[in-house]
Amino acid sequence: MELVNKNAVAVREDRNLLVITHLSQYLDFVTGFGGLLVPLVIWLTTKDTVIGMNEHGKSVINFQLSLILYLIVGIPGILLFGLGILLLVFAGILSLVMPAINAIRASNGESPSYFGTIRFIS
Repeated sequence: MELVNKNAVAVREDRNLLVITHLSQYLDFVTGFGGLLVPLVIWLTTKDTVIGMNEHGKSVINFQLSLILYLIVGIPGILLFGLGILLLVFAGILSLVMPAINAIRASNGESPSYFGTIRFIS
């Protein structure tokens, strides 16, 4: 009798999906809310079947959660100290630049590197 692993999943390399995962963060600028939800769904559904998706997905989710935290701290910081505007400008620049840089890194087969990210998911 032959034993068959029922949990065997075909693993594939799909750099295009990794790039789409990074670029889907720009949905925040278009719809206002998709920048966290879409990468989260892509990561959760393909982390076991796409090579590198677990690493890239965690990086994207950690980056989005860090941006949300920066906004939560920065908005009251404007009213209290006036310096919160610097934090919001920093978060805005990061949210524009880092997804594009990491999409290019993903298309080249490199690991993601998001500056200013707090590691919520390790």
